[in-house]
This record gives sequence, C-alpha cells and structure tokens, in this order.
Amino acid sequence: MKKNLKIIIGILLLSFIFIMLLVVTNCTKTFDSAIYNFVISFRCKFLDNYFKFITMFGNTNAIIIVLGLLVLIFHNKKGLVLAISTFSCVIINSLVKHIIRRNRPTVIHLVKQGGYSFPSGHTMIAICLYGYLLYLVRKNIKNKVLKNILSLILLLFIISICLSRIYVGVHFATDVLAGLFLGLTILILVIYYTNKYLKGD
Repeated sequence: MKKNLKIIIGILLLSFIFIMLLVVTNCTKTFDSAIYNFVISFRCKFLDNYFKFITMFGNTNAIIIVLGLLVLIFHNKKGLVLAISTFSCVIINSLVKHIIRRNRPTVIHLVKQGGYSFPSGHTMIAICLYGYLLYLVRKNIKNKVLKNILSLILLLFIISICLSRIYVGVHFATDVLAGLFLGLTILILVIYYTNKYLKGD
C-alpha cells in the first residue's frame, strides 16, 4: 500500500476515533445542537418530502433491492465487490453501535427509526454502496459528459442521504461525520484490495 494512501486512511481513522471520544465523553452537545438547528431552519413541505424519500435509500429493504439490481447489472466481480463493500459496512456499523450505545436525538422525528445512533449507518451505506458506484462511473465510463453528469448525480445523492439523517431528526451531526469517516475508510480499503487481488471482469 502506498504511503499517501496509508496517511489518508490514518487521518480518516483518527478523525473517527476523535469524534467517538468526544461522543463518549458528552462533549458534542453544543456542536450537534448548532448543526441541527441550522439544518431544520430550512424545513418546508418540499424538503420534508424530499429528505423522507431520499433517506429510504439507506434502509435495509432498499439496500437489498438496490444491491440485488446492481449485482444483476454487474454480474461479475464488480457485483461481488459491491456486496462486499456494503455488507462490510453493515457489520462494522452494527458492532460500533452496540459498543457505544448512543441514544437517538430527543427531537421530532420525521421518520421512524429504532436502534442506536452512533455512527450513522445510512451515511456509511451511502459512502460504501453508492460511493463505490461513483468510483465505477469515474473509472469505467469513457464519455466525459456522461461521466460528469452521473458523477454529479451520485455525489448529490450521497450528500442528500447523509444530510437527511440530521434533517429527519434521527441522527446527530457527529453521528453523520463519524459515519462519513468510517465509511470512507472502508470504501478506500475495499477499492484498494479488490483492485489488487481481483483482476479483470
């Protein structure tokens, strides 16, 4: 593994650990409240419907459907990697959630969501599943216009899923940030090792 890649992974993991320590020691209330209040200041009927719809793409049923369709489309090693990336993310998220056991925000929830809060599983899914799709688009599509359009759509989609978790009231901002750092770490490792050991289609 190249030195630059190790540095990036190290920074991501240290950032995740730093946020986790702040959460465990209850030092994030001011930051989380400020971000939440800022995000919900934009609430309106259109955004309520938009974020309630977008956030569903990180739900278990949606993941299974989307992943199933993508595996059928990429009926080769790319489909296998999508599954590996997604399920690695789900397993790691579940483990961390049960170690930290952070309760969800006590605010108005626009969607129903059980379980623990830290880190955001939807954010990790957005990075690991849809982020890997973004990587495939950047790597495999030759038409620059199509590549840039699809990349922008996927990037906005990923950002929307992450932001939706704060907007609908089921996650703190630090949950989302931690999910982002941990998800990126997993995604980078999956891309690196699959490129190294899985050659061709």
